[in-house]
Amino acid sequence: MQKNKILISLSLILIFFTIYCIPCIAIDNDSIYVWSSSSNINETSANIINNSTTNNSKNTNVSNANLVSTSTTNDEAKNNSLNLESESAILIEQTTGQVLYSHNEHEQLRPASVTKVMSILLIMEALDSGKISLTDNVPCSENAASMGGSQIWLDPRESLTVDEMLKAICVASANDCVVAMAEYIGGSEEAFVQMMNDKAKELGMNDTCFKNCHGLDEDGHVTSSYDISLMSKELLNNHPSITNYTTIWTDSLRDGKSELSNTNKLIKTYKGATGLKTGSTGLALYNLSASATRDNLSLIAVIMKAPSTKVRFMEAQKLLDYGFNTFSFKEFGKKGDVVKNILVNKGIISNVDAVYEQNAGTLIEKGNDKNIEQNLTLEENISAPISAGQKLGEVTFTLNR
Repeated sequence: MQKNKILISLSLILIFFTIYCIPCIAIDNDSIYVWSSSSNINETSANIINNSTTNNSKNTNVSNANLVSTSTTNDEAKNNSLNLESESAILIEQTTGQVLYSHNEHEQLRPASVTKVMSILLIMEALDSGKISLTDNVPCSENAASMGGSQIWLDPRESLTVDEMLKAICVASANDCVVAMAEYIGGSEEAFVQMMNDKAKELGMNDTCFKNCHGLDEDGHVTSSYDISLMSKELLNNHPSITNYTTIWTDSLRDGKSELSNTNKLIKTYKGATGLKTGSTGLALYNLSASATRDNLSLIAVIMKAPSTKVRFMEAQKLLDYGFNTFSFKEFGKKGDVVKNILVNKGIISNVDAVYEQNAGTLIEKGNDKNIEQNLTLEENISAPISAGQKLGEVTFTLNR
């Protein structure tokens, strides 16, 4: 029987282990606003290290896990086996970015309001860094108030909190609000757009050039489904609290006088939906970055240039269904779980626990989870002095096929 190794590279804290081996017309029409399987060889080598010392120093947890993906997009997916009508599409596993299905994923297209994923990412980074806070009052400039397309009709004489601005951007795709936030964070819309492009470069979004922060059609304002998946992954992984906004179905602003309804209908209809952003203009047609989580498996499906809004939602759901029906997340252990107790020679303490450094698991094709074998290579006893982070052994998981 052929064995495919899942190489799990892990630093264990006294065994700490993590494994995710997995085998623009310029009108944005998206808002509703109302006033009043693969068999590839994959190896994850888990280094087992000590997280405490045998002297009187305090125990310290050490996390240093390198994850290697195990599964790759198959030929059928590359050949559009799902018969998608959209011009471009991609499905990825959210945590690792593993590509599970792709179709013209690097074709440069107009993103429309899906552009706002990057704008929201920069807003969340400013929040997390302390540069701004949710209670800050953000003024509205004449420039922001002049935005067309999806908007909440900001008045230059009013201001909203960052919290209210985020709600309007994530739920109603408000162009006026995103421009107001861009000016508040960057000093000007132009400076903020430069920040967007800098971040895109940092994330490896090589198909992308942003010309504005809202997504209204502009020559040269392009990205790809692959790049949208990259910035969506970054937003969801590093700023998970954004789902407090992207999962809102209906809400209101201005003491209930301004009603908001989410432009992403999957929030209402798709089990486990967590977001993320819609976009449409006469030139871009219909775009969507859709995210969902079920049974510890998180997926992101991106649709670009669908011929209708119905098709974009239907095909995003088709991609997500494909992912959840084909793959599963196999958990091997949780952070802090004890793998083995190890004897310590000549130390103040006689033994230490080897524990998982991080949550350990892998994305595999369904049906293969029972074919995984664990091989633990670990010293039976160690001699003092030992230090935090010291390698004690390795864990290897093998998929028998």
